[in-house]
Amino acid sequence: MTQGARRSPARRTVLGAAALTTAAAVSAAGAGSAVAAAPAGRGGRPGHGPAFRRLPVPTVIAHRGASGYRPEHTFGSYQLALDMGAHVIEQDLVPTSDGHLVCRHENDITGTTDIADHPEFASRRTTKTVDGQSLTGWFTEDFTLAELKTLRAKERIPGTRPDNTLYDGRWTIPSFEEVLRWAEKEGRRRGHPVWLHVETKHPAYFRKLGLGLEERLAKLLRRYGRHRADSPTFLQSFEPTSMERMARLVGTPRVVLLWTPDDRPWDFVEAGDPRTVADLITPEGLDWIASYAQGIGPLADLVIPKDADGRLGEPTTLVRDAHARGLVLHPYTLRNENTFLPADFRRGTDPNAYGDVFGAYRAYLATGIDGIFTDQPDTGLLAAADHCDR
Repeated sequence: MTQGARRSPARRTVLGAAALTTAAAVSAAGAGSAVAAAPAGRGGRPGHGPAFRRLPVPTVIAHRGASGYRPEHTFGSYQLALDMGAHVIEQDLVPTSDGHLVCRHENDITGTTDIADHPEFASRRTTKTVDGQSLTGWFTEDFTLAELKTLRAKERIPGTRPDNTLYDGRWTIPSFEEVLRWAEKEGRRRGHPVWLHVETKHPAYFRKLGLGLEERLAKLLRRYGRHRADSPTFLQSFEPTSMERMARLVGTPRVVLLWTPDDRPWDFVEAGDPRTVADLITPEGLDWIASYAQGIGPLADLVIPKDADGRLGEPTTLVRDAHARGLVLHPYTLRNENTFLPADFRRGTDPNAYGDVFGAYRAYLATGIDGIFTDQPDTGLLAAADHCDR
């Protein structure tokens, strides 16, 4: 597909309309009526079991909102994802200096806001070590919420998604409390809850700064009635002990995120725990996760590894092993652009053009995963409908 065809407004209109048609058939299930049924033995009957078990399977999770079409973690991105029919919408949380939680993928806001254009904040540019990585820029923990509200969000990867730069400067950084209010309002308007997937970012790092995320998050969840086991919310973190801590604070369902097999979660590094992700995806490791969490969010490569050429190989036993322990699987992240796809699903030579993303969806969904994160929820909904129709 040519670059021009990929960016055609007409194409997006047709694709979006198709997704909205699909969403109409499944949105009630996302609200808890379990229309797009989960497989027997895992989904349960309508109206029975935990609320997350009654989500459509496969569940389409809007990664940072509809971030393939709008700058990530903005109300423009969240609203578009919801309007497209995404079953769940993701937020990443980092703190401000005055203790508020805001939605940014990282505390380094150099590349996702216009802060470099604010001379009044020039002196706050600094170098920090976050989870062992040296970063130079501006960081949320050095600003009050009021100060961050003077900034405007912008596209994080403009070279890959130049169309999204049209919306640079249109939205501010949302606080998580604003998102909760938005979800309440949209839930009332639509007649069903808006599901959220909420990540604590760098929790060990922030706890050492006196800005612990978990207690602040739990307080907000309780305030907005999302602290129970049947709440329309998932909590998630790459640091397992963050989810262990959340399990002691709220009943909200919890998911442990998993990176590459050789990765050691940063809380493990800090505590001297020698385990890696490879250890956590063994039966014993999954037993441990299941003692305090309801799911895992593995890198897609942990479900189907790639070979040396970047092509998909044979699926691992992770789906089977996790399901045997009652854990749901929400792998990440499927995106439409060639640069993000396995080599066997790329089309043409333009890394930013769309590849055969539906082929990639077929491969991943065939493994039996419960849901998947995607930057383009409309595409994900179409792929999910295809999978359910097979």
